[in-house]
Amino acid sequence: MMSYSPNLQKPSNSTNHYEEDQQQQQQQIKSQSQKYEEIISTLPKDQYGWLDEHYKIEGFWYDPVWAVGVLWAQENFQARSSDIILASFPKCGTTWLKALMFAIQKRNDRCLNDSTHPLLTTNPHKCVPYFELQAHEDDPITYLDSLPSPRLLGTHISYTSLPKSIINSGSKIVCICRDSKDVLASLWKFVNKIRSGRNMLPLPLEEGFELFCKGVCLSGPFWEYNSEYWNASLERPNNVFFLKYEDLKKDTAFYVQKLAQFMERPFSVDEKSKGVVKDIIKLCSLENLSNLEVNKTGTFHLGSKAKVDNNAFFRRGNVGDSKTCLTPTMIKRLDEITKAKFRGSGLAI
Repeated sequence: MMSYSPNLQKPSNSTNHYEEDQQQQQQQIKSQSQKYEEIISTLPKDQYGWLDEHYKIEGFWYDPVWAVGVLWAQENFQARSSDIILASFPKCGTTWLKALMFAIQKRNDRCLNDSTHPLLTTNPHKCVPYFELQAHEDDPITYLDSLPSPRLLGTHISYTSLPKSIINSGSKIVCICRDSKDVLASLWKFVNKIRSGRNMLPLPLEEGFELFCKGVCLSGPFWEYNSEYWNASLERPNNVFFLKYEDLKKDTAFYVQKLAQFMERPFSVDEKSKGVVKDIIKLCSLENLSNLEVNKTGTFHLGSKAKVDNNAFFRRGNVGDSKTCLTPTMIKRLDEITKAKFRGSGLAI
């Protein structure tokens, strides 16, 4: 009986062809990146960003890493009709919802109580990758094409700027929104963790507040971003599911089941009786995820140009937590902006 040897060598000519292909891919990626950077240099710019300068694409602001990702995705990303895209404005509960959706979709692959479950060893942002950030990887198209259907992917891109293939293919989109005050508070604390890791001075809360109100932050303006997805959910309810973070916190079991139905992975009567919904909620709780070794010590790379410690993605996630850091004046102003921006839309947060 022949044994398998992992050290078998490729023929030399095959190796040469492989190396040539790799070099060509690297050159193509470098050329594309330069092209996008040249385009970005012509866009409206705000140099007083949270971490870097921000550029405006179709009415929304992105830092250089994400801006390249938006342009790359618009040109290269090919959606499938079976894709499920989690679209979210930063700090709206993205990490938690990624974990929940991953656990819902993959629940037949591994036992939820198995110590080898991916969410116990892998950060949710790696389980559900941002498709636009693949622009910064070595072979993004091959990687995305290799993912089995239905693909579960994330994005911070506005509805206006989504790759056309997502809309045309009929892919499903889940959007999560959150109270603007809690978003700002969470974003400010998150950014200052990153700034500390880069030996940058903390961003004063007053400065972050003014930037947020002007709409200058990743995927901003906050109100326009969420209004677009809200309107899309009204126009295309079979394809776009709009979810409020506060509702998900208040009745997690109910919305986990609604998500499962939307994702075409509804829970059976048997699963419900066995407590599968409760197991998913327990597995994906912020308390559980934040205490895992991978999320206490690991690092999430935003392409090759930036990285974030995994522990920065996990806070308490409490509703109304903004009261601990925002002033009454800030709270009043944000409430007034939100009321004005959402007036007549049917959206209330």
